[in-house]
Amino acid sequence: MVALDEFTASYSELLSGTYDCVDRLVINAYYRDIQTPGGFRNWWRRLYGGDENLDTNNLMKFAGRFSRRVHTWAKKNAIPLIKSRTGERKHELADKHRPSSPEFRGVFCVVIGRAPAPIYEAIRFGKTGLDIRRKKPLPYVNQYSFHIIDPEEGHITIKFTPHPPFPVQIIMNGHEYVAIQARLKNIPFAKEENCFTEIPNAAELAGVADTMSAPSAVGRLVSVCERWIYSAVLIFALDLSEQKRSGFRYCFSVYQAEYSRNLLFKCGARMQEVFQAVIDRTRSPLDIPIIKTIFGHKHRPWKKGRHQKQPRVEAVVHKIDYDLIIFKIHYGKLTVKIYTKGKAVLRIEAITHNARELRTGVSIERYPEIIAALKAILERFLTAVDGIDASFLSDGILETWHKSANLGNTRIGGIDVNKTRARASMQSAIALAASPRGFTSTDFANRMAPLLHETKNPYNSRRAYYDLAKMRAKGLIQKVDGTSRRYQPTPDGLKSMAAFLTIREKILVPLLAGSCRPRPGRPRKARSPIDIHYANIRREMLSLFPLLGVAI
Repeated sequence: MVALDEFTASYSELLSGTYDCVDRLVINAYYRDIQTPGGFRNWWRRLYGGDENLDTNNLMKFAGRFSRRVHTWAKKNAIPLIKSRTGERKHELADKHRPSSPEFRGVFCVVIGRAPAPIYEAIRFGKTGLDIRRKKPLPYVNQYSFHIIDPEEGHITIKFTPHPPFPVQIIMNGHEYVAIQARLKNIPFAKEENCFTEIPNAAELAGVADTMSAPSAVGRLVSVCERWIYSAVLIFALDLSEQKRSGFRYCFSVYQAEYSRNLLFKCGARMQEVFQAVIDRTRSPLDIPIIKTIFGHKHRPWKKGRHQKQPRVEAVVHKIDYDLIIFKIHYGKLTVKIYTKGKAVLRIEAITHNARELRTGVSIERYPEIIAALKAILERFLTAVDGIDASFLSDGILETWHKSANLGNTRIGGIDVNKTRARASMQSAIALAASPRGFTSTDFANRMAPLLHETKNPYNSRRAYYDLAKMRAKGLIQKVDGTSRRYQPTPDGLKSMAAFLTIREKILVPLLAGSCRPRPGRPRKARSPIDIHYANIRREMLSLFPLLGVAI
């Protein structure tokens, strides 16, 4: 069961359920012994009994033999063999040939495309000289994507390079696995692509989805990979006798992973309103320059139809082109994003484009730690979004910020919010609040420099450390897991800073600037709700100031 984070809890009354799920998962497969030139030479000797015939021409023959065998096999078994063009999405090409029979198991399509890959070349010199090395830069070669229906994982893709050292990528989607397991347990659901849109019993489905990130999932993932990689893919390059004679055996590591939290709203139109409001309130503080919108053709339903049937066990909603808004932040090879999915699902997703970025290890045995790290990033992002979206100022907090405080045994000065540098510090801390692993003083200094516009005395890490120390003394930020180099705002500190800046920049400054000189002429016909509220408050202020003795 999903533990409600602060953002989800804020809108829990509008939700019919939530679930977490591992989405796209990319696993690298490699034979450890041939990753070095010496190991590759030993493997070749086991395969052929010697290395007299080891040269680049014989290495290239593997690809030719693989191609002939695949073409012959595909023609004999009526398997579509598709050559993709640059820019075409191979998965979409294969989906057109996906078998409709639920009983089908095995390869149903092979897509050929060109992509760079690490391959060996063997150069001979003299009588016995041999130089084995990787080609640089990486050459473009044909790669074969085998699209397979697995009884446990559903649609998986194995991308194979038919050149030594035969690198492989296995691509699968967690929603396929959850859907299959839900059918076996008779859990009703409605599914649209890789998203569950309606779940009468969200708790049961969430329990099934949680098994994707459990430690027991490691053995299942390895079993799925080994079930197909040797008998359905590698066999065209090395038959079973050659695999056994040379001792060829793959190891597995996690390359990419996606972890999502899905909020199922009761009303699609209400979800759109909430999401749009969250974007409007958090985009500027988080410094999001671009919000991507993909326009669709249909409006989300305001409420469910009176005669709408309950979803069946195998119900699949037809694709509907609703408007899609993507709220995305990149941090190197890590990405967090929020976007709408289907008619009433809001998905929050954490993605690692290279698992090494998480620093948890990438071997398949580290899979639970990788997913746990992605979940922590997702929840930290939601905490930052909620802190900005639902900010507040507690009583008397402004009266304490300017006073000095102790940080350990050191006396630290207070925060004077009337100074530009203090307000810029808060603005920078908020902008960095969603950083997956927190931020350093250098990150903070780089964010502060363009806000201060100082040329004679540029803002540096040393000054950033002092400002961060003052904010730590006031409980506005804290160190990440007790480390000495990375920081993150505290939940209450983030809400306080966001509330103060919103009140000052969005309320006090605009109102005071426009209170003394009422705008002449007629008001605009098209005014936003905020403009209308500003105009009403200005009129009240004009009546209030004379009573307070303030000159207008």
